[in-house]
Amino acid sequence: MKKQTKKIPLRLFNTMGRRKQIFKSLKPGLVKMYSCGPTVYDYAHLGHFRAYVFVDVLRRALKFNGFRIKQVMNITDVGHLTSDADTGEDKVEKAAREKKMSAWEIAKFYTKDFFDAMHKLNVQRADKICKATDHIKDMIKFIKKIEKNGYTYKTSDGIYFDTSKLSDYGKLAGLDKKKIEGLKPGARIRFSAEKRNVTDFALWKFSPKRMKRQMEWRSPWGVGFPGWHIECSVMSTKYLGETFDIHTGGVDHIPIHHPNEIAQAKAATGKEPVRFWLHNEFLLVDGGKMSKSKQNFYNMADIEAKGTDPFALRYLFLTAHYRSKINFTWESLEAAERALDTLRERVLEWKKSKKKMKNNKKKIETYETKFLKAINDDLNTPTALSVAWKVVREKQISDKNKLKLLLKFDEVLGLRLKDVKPAKKKELSDEVKELIKKREEFRKIGKYQEADEIRKRLSEEFGVLIEDTIKGTRWKFKKIKKKK
Repeated sequence: MKKQTKKIPLRLFNTMGRRKQIFKSLKPGLVKMYSCGPTVYDYAHLGHFRAYVFVDVLRRALKFNGFRIKQVMNITDVGHLTSDADTGEDKVEKAAREKKMSAWEIAKFYTKDFFDAMHKLNVQRADKICKATDHIKDMIKFIKKIEKNGYTYKTSDGIYFDTSKLSDYGKLAGLDKKKIEGLKPGARIRFSAEKRNVTDFALWKFSPKRMKRQMEWRSPWGVGFPGWHIECSVMSTKYLGETFDIHTGGVDHIPIHHPNEIAQAKAATGKEPVRFWLHNEFLLVDGGKMSKSKQNFYNMADIEAKGTDPFALRYLFLTAHYRSKINFTWESLEAAERALDTLRERVLEWKKSKKKMKNNKKKIETYETKFLKAINDDLNTPTALSVAWKVVREKQISDKNKLKLLLKFDEVLGLRLKDVKPAKKKELSDEVKELIKKREEFRKIGKYQEADEIRKRLSEEFGVLIEDTIKGTRWKFKKIKKKK
């Protein structure tokens, strides 16, 4: 694979510039990567799952290309307000009030829920997980640097960043000075009379008067808490350096959060913080936005409550490119699970296979190259999956080598195929055995209608699926699905 890696460079779509670029790390062989983590005030949901499966595929693809990874991910447990206009209630404190728990308990509970879900989806854990509340002193020092360099001003509710002082503010979002000047209050964010510019944002917020927050700290400017954006600039530069290789996040971060990160970092260090910005597209549910009011807001408990393997969800995400919207339906998830089950069945067959044949080495090399070409073309997982299925159907490669190829591909796909084990087979009742035998007799004498009627009865009445192969009749029990 190393020789092929040199021939097929890894190309990634850089949001900064809107084009694919050949990826090269600042330090040869080592990739420093920062991933925007969750705000832990509610259960992790399908949108989170899609985002972090993308990050996981990126991480695995980098390793597949021979890179070592140093990945940092934040946990937002303070400072993320209900409005991007730096107004409203802190999401964690709001959840604490509604659930009659402390903010710290809320953050701890939903952080655990997030990592439990990621484990079930086989998402590898970042090398460094950092909570915002553990880095308040670092944030204060960082804001002081920005202040010293002349980019801040004070209002009645906090310390704000003056975006007009940065000539290329908003470049990531495709905003230039004229576009920013043309923004109207409410078109992007609501406008405060005390803000100098519509795009200005809070670095430090003062605690509301006559109300004591659960999470607040002393600072040179007054008692309060950090703005949402500052934590990512602080923690990324602390653990990865002033300039690092890759920053990931959802497309919803492109207009506000990530431009603000860039502004903060440049104001403090004078350097461009990130070389490659990668963003995943939205997940749709039943063709629309996921929301609790539409009752299509699903989490891991909803997936498992229907008897669905979480790996089927991972497989479903792999069928779409990370920069394309993907539509979730229960039907598409069931189809993904059927495909994954078939893949697992082939793996089990190949593990048992003793069939020997002369291998077509050229074919093997061709599949390796096609898979690598797909992955190195901006993580094209749909094409990579299609290559895997072509291997499954290939007749000029032995079962053992098909298995080797698929397990190699799975280093990126992350479906954990090497761990597939035969399911404990339930015993058939004497009645079912007799029906299967009778069906075989009907087929031998050409009574196919009668044979089909028995097949239907076996499926509907006993939950037994019949499959006719060149090696004879095979059967398996249907998975029990709970009603939607």
